Amino acid sequence: MEEMISFLGPKGTFSHEAASMLGDDLVPYCTIPAVMESIVSNQCVKGIVPIENSIEGPVGITLDSLAHEFDLNIVGEIIISINQNLIVNPGSKIDDIKDIYSHQQAISQCQSFIRENDIQPHYAVSTASAAKSIVGDKSKAAIGHSKSAELYGLEILEGNIQDMDNNETRFIVLSKEDTNPTGNDKTSIIFSIYEDHPGSLYKILGIFEKYNINLTKIESRPSKQGLGKYLFFVDFYGHYKDDVIKKIIMDVEDNTYFFKVLGSYPEFK
Repeated sequence: MEEMISFLGPKGTFSHEAASMLGDDLVPYCTIPAVMESIVSNQCVKGIVPIENSIEGPVGITLDSLAHEFDLNIVGEIIISINQNLIVNPGSKIDDIKDIYSHQQAISQCQSFIRENDIQPHYAVSTASAAKSIVGDKSKAAIGHSKSAELYGLEILEGNIQDMDNNETRFIVLSKEDTNPTGNDKTSIIFSIYEDHPGSLYKILGIFEKYNINLTKIESRPSKQGLGKYLFFVDFYGHYKDDVIKKIIMDVEDNTYFFKVLGSYPEFK
């Protein structure tokens, strides 16, 4: 089987840029679950999906799909800077623009620019599809990756229009396969506690303190089993095959209602 890699398409998006760092045999899919299904069904060996943005926070569909639908391993992570561009038809000026199109997250990341220029925002499925939709209409613009402009014969009228400069998105690489320790690894887990009472989460987090292991992220998501019931996503340093991490995993699993290791992988540098 060819080493095909799936990503959240279409081409010309930030997901495409991240996937390009893994190889050249890339296959775009329309949704995050479809990327995961491509791996389960052996259409692709690996897949890459966004999991969090430094401004907008977690990508809920990625977390929910890993928790409830797909048994896949996180085998890598990629972090890229998100520089949003104002994409227009050749010859368009800022005063010509009445409507602007992009993915919901891109629109959210550029609110100040949109307000200051009195442009009406519209959501699109992706930044690339937004660029495609404005071709031939000088009253419309798109927000997205510079590649989108290249793909559809458009121009960058203004670059870096996002509200904050420290805009980064973290992507995870998924596979059926496993990884071996490198000495510079992170592990991701999901768990839910038995019941909601004072100290429940503190008790779990105390396990990491006991073994002097640093957490790099903790995120909560509704468990979909009723109000007030949550899943906790935790990233921490170490590989699940390390002796100390094995002890932590056993202790956490013994004190949780639901537990799942999502994978261990080299930390992105």
